[in-house]
Amino acid sequence: MGDRLSRIYTRTGDDGTTGLANGNRVDKSSIRIEVIGNLDELNSLIGVIEASDIPSDISGYLLNIQHRLFDIGGEIATPGNAVTAPESIIRLEELIDSYNEDLPTLKEFILPGGSLSASLCHLARSVCRRCERSLVELSRTEYLNPESLHYINRLSDLLFVLARALNQGKGGKEILWDSERLKRSV
Repeated sequence: MGDRLSRIYTRTGDDGTTGLANGNRVDKSSIRIEVIGNLDELNSLIGVIEASDIPSDISGYLLNIQHRLFDIGGEIATPGNAVTAPESIIRLEELIDSYNEDLPTLKEFILPGGSLSASLCHLARSVCRRCERSLVELSRTEYLNPESLHYINRLSDLLFVLARALNQGKGGKEILWDSERLKRSV
């Protein structure tokens, strides 16, 4: 493979447009570029989680997820392209089931928090939901591989379960939402 980025700046985006992988130029405020930016933010945040103190198995899974997010970004940058397959979603579901198996059943909502790595997973989950919302918006007007949308939906579930598992593994307590707290506050 040749050099992908021989120059970091091109000046071609100075007019408020950016190039897609197929050579077309689009406005930087388009929903397609919004989706790509949201995926990039999520991918970066998952990199931060990997850099935190997490078990090596989770780190390995997150690295694979980063590659998949890059693939999905490529799908979005190449209109009509489809790379994400149902097997990717099945793998996420297997991970969710595996990590969720040893977690206590939730009877209340939990507040994001606990250990640093768990808190980062909760933050990534909320960014993932934003990705999902922007993907849905794009899918209303243009073709989108439905498997990519399914993948992002399932990924947010996995990030929630990983946050809980990381808290449990580090002895961090989950903070349950207390619906009566407001009545007792000043």
